[in-house]
Amino acid sequence: MSDYIVRAIAANQQIRAFAAVTTDLVEKARVSHNTSPVATAALGRLLTGGAMMGVMMKGDKDLLTIQIKASGPLEGITVTADSHGNVKGYVGNPNVVIPANAKGKLDVAGAVGIGLMNVIKDMGLKEPYNGQTVLQTSEIAEDLTYYFATSEQVPSAVGLGVLMNKENTVRQAGGFIVQLMPFADEETIAKLEENVQKITSVTNLLEQDPTAEGLLKAVLDGFDMEISETIPTQFHCNCTKERVEKALISIGRKDLNEMIQEGKPIELNCHFCNTNYEFTVEELKEILKKSKR
Repeated sequence: MSDYIVRAIAANQQIRAFAAVTTDLVEKARVSHNTSPVATAALGRLLTGGAMMGVMMKGDKDLLTIQIKASGPLEGITVTADSHGNVKGYVGNPNVVIPANAKGKLDVAGAVGIGLMNVIKDMGLKEPYNGQTVLQTSEIAEDLTYYFATSEQVPSAVGLGVLMNKENTVRQAGGFIVQLMPFADEETIAKLEENVQKITSVTNLLEQDPTAEGLLKAVLDGFDMEISETIPTQFHCNCTKERVEKALISIGRKDLNEMIQEGKPIELNCHFCNTNYEFTVEELKEILKKSKR
């Protein structure tokens, strides 16, 4: 198993925790979208957070979408995850290049800018759950921490990191989410806060021990920890030519006729994985026959 998520409990079930290694999936996203280093870091952080939040959902068909709409040159990020560890996503501007921040690191906050985060959970109910928060730092991990505290009323700590090689491939990617249960005692809360404050960088931890278990050991140092589940995670898009064809059928006869009259094949692009699908004029005529309006 290359990329995976572990789910754990600690401190006599007062803490639940998730940790993920996502190096391969973030690299696949980088290749799919040809992202610049800072765009890879931003997208990779949200993909990692989204993958862990996805497996928190219980339903087989539950879907989670996280949208960041902000003022920065990245022009927003969208990530979708399911409860099986599949995650996909894209940024508005994959080519963004900006100077490093004051610490000499990739300036994710500068690329993202000021704005809002929407978390949408489609769990098969009449209406999907929608939580919206203002971005706090635009570094993504702190923004998810704030989202959990305000929208879900769950005290949490989120750590996310993406480290790039000099040739702009992904060297390390991963993260953790630790959450306190409502019955957590003061001693547990204080100890966990102390542990989290000691962690300066997720990628530094991954450089020392490139495992999800290693991340959890650092965050849950001094607690008894029990890993309850290990889930593979991957960058996976469920788009197919058939699904794109259904989208074409839905646009209506008038628009399809105009495409056919132009006499040229058309190409449609999937935002999530950047795959292009071509439809010939003959295929468009067949689609027109299936269209009812």
